[in-house]
Amino acid sequence: MDTYERTALSNGARLIAGVDEAGRGPLAGPVVAAAVIFRPPWPVEAGINDSKKLSEVRRLKLYRFIYANATSVGVGVVWHAEIDKINIHKASLKAMSIAVSALKSTPDYLLIDGRFKTGCGISELAIVKGDSLSLSIAAASIVAKTVRDAIMRAYGSIYPLYGFSGHKGYGSAAHMKAIKEYGPCPVHRMSYRPMSELPR
Repeated sequence: MDTYERTALSNGARLIAGVDEAGRGPLAGPVVAAAVIFRPPWPVEAGINDSKKLSEVRRLKLYRFIYANATSVGVGVVWHAEIDKINIHKASLKAMSIAVSALKSTPDYLLIDGRFKTGCGISELAIVKGDSLSLSIAAASIVAKTVRDAIMRAYGSIYPLYGFSGHKGYGSAAHMKAIKEYGPCPVHRMSYRPMSELPR
C-alpha cells in the first residue's frame, strides 16, 4: 500500500499527500474530499484501506488513528447547491483542491484517486482505484467518508422523513419512496434524477 509513496519519495518528493472524495453519487448533501500527509515510514501495519471495504466501526477507529498520526489532514466540502451549479465532476475536483489548501503543510506531490487531476498547481498523479493501491489515498478516503457520513446524520435529524442517517443520501428504495411521497427537501441535488424530472 505504500509503493506509490516510496516511488514518489525516491523521485525527490518530500511531502506526499493522498487525496480522495466521498459523495459523487448521492442524491442529497455535499461532496467531501480529504487530503492526508504521512511522513515515512508509512503505517502500512495499521490496516488502512479503501473506506468502502471497512465497517463503520473500523473506519471510525482508523479515522482517529489518521488524525493522531498524520503530519497533516485537510478537508474540503462543496455543498449541494454548488454541485447543482457547476456539476459533480467540477465540484469533486474543487473539494479536493480545497482539502489540499487546508493542509497545514504544503505538499510537493499529490496522489489522487481516480482518472482526473485537480489542477491545483502541485505535481500530481491520478491513480484509478487509488484508494485500494495507496495508503495515503486510502487514508483520505476514510476521512472524507467519515466526515460526510457525519454531515448526513446531522441532516437526518433535521429532515427525518428521508432517512439520511441510514442511506447517507444514496438512492436506496426507501429514499426514492420518500422523495416520491414528500418531494425533495432543501439539501437534495436538484440536478440529479428524480429531482430534475419534477415539475418546476
